[in-house]
Amino acid sequence: MGESPSLAPAPAKVYYDGCPGCAMERRKDSSTGTPYKELFFVGITTFASSLPITSLFPFLYFMIQDLHVAQREEDIGFYAGFLGASYMVGRGFASIFWGMVADRIGRKPVIVFSLFTVIVFNTLFGLSVKYWMAITTRLLLGALNGFLAPIKAYSIEVCRDDEQALGISIVNTAWGLGLIIGPAIGGYLAQPAKQYPHIFHDKSTFGRLPYLLPCLCISIFATFALISCIWLPETLHKHNKFEMRAETAEAGTTQESTESPKKSLWKNWPLMSSIITYCVFSLHDTAYSEIFSLWTVSGRKYGGLSFSSKDVGQVLTVAGVSLLVYQIFVYRWLNNTLGPVNSTRIASALSIPIIAAYPFMTHLSGIRLGLALYIAAMIKSVLAILVGTEAPARSVLSR
Repeated sequence: MGESPSLAPAPAKVYYDGCPGCAMERRKDSSTGTPYKELFFVGITTFASSLPITSLFPFLYFMIQDLHVAQREEDIGFYAGFLGASYMVGRGFASIFWGMVADRIGRKPVIVFSLFTVIVFNTLFGLSVKYWMAITTRLLLGALNGFLAPIKAYSIEVCRDDEQALGISIVNTAWGLGLIIGPAIGGYLAQPAKQYPHIFHDKSTFGRLPYLLPCLCISIFATFALISCIWLPETLHKHNKFEMRAETAEAGTTQESTESPKKSLWKNWPLMSSIITYCVFSLHDTAYSEIFSLWTVSGRKYGGLSFSSKDVGQVLTVAGVSLLVYQIFVYRWLNNTLGPVNSTRIASALSIPIIAAYPFMTHLSGIRLGLALYIAAMIKSVLAILVGTEAPARSVLSR
């Protein structure tokens, strides 16, 4: 009986002393457990960074009123739109730059700096007494907060290949919860002298600055998240490919590269379609968050619901709780059953009738209005995170 040919041994990995990326790779290879500590800090920092993005929406209408920039009540939405969009404008211009910085000096410095900007500029936004100050602080907050791409890369790099989906899921879940809980904080804590007159006086600091309290609470939480970054190890490799080839040659394991040249990213249709889908739904979700808050607090004569900021916060809190329940008990089963593509398609299709139903709720009142609004908000929050969490497989994106 002929002997079967022996398989060539896989080349040994080369680790470089003083390289944080190699130290992380060595740690992953020697451990079989899930990096719960790192993922916990990833979730905390992601949650803290996402809170200020949408926290202003419940009180945005009232803030524009108090800044006395709109000549008529009908013009409040116009100025609120610019203020609400200023964060994303700054982020859109600076996101690629921060991704390059994270690839050059490391993920951890960008994460730390982003949390620091949340502490500073979110607090300054709460102190704003002029429209130009409010829009400038939001613009700088978005431009200097290059957090999302580095933290996603970090969550992948601290996990083994079979746990990378868990890392991305934690980032997306914490991010989605922040976008939901942020408005709840803004709704419950804005205008405290009006909402809680037995605690806050009109002449107190929070009475004179009615939107400082929610911003300050978020900044304090971001401070604790910033302190937690002390325990985050860096994951960026500090050596280049030339050093790797030289080390491999000295070890006698040189091999010719047989990799075919990669296609242009613009011709990677699965990747481009995923990016376009994500961009469109991000636009949709951001517009929904802002319009929902403006619509609910607008007067009945303008087609709104005449809600207070506290009422809006209560609706969004319930939506956030439903999102947490879905992520813990339903997400894994649904993802395994339908797959990412079908899940995204179904979520996108179901979003259409949900959004279309909102204008008709103005004809409801009392329990019927509350029931319809809460159910719609809960379903919409789940559909939004479903599209944001799903991602095509790596094998598809690398075609």
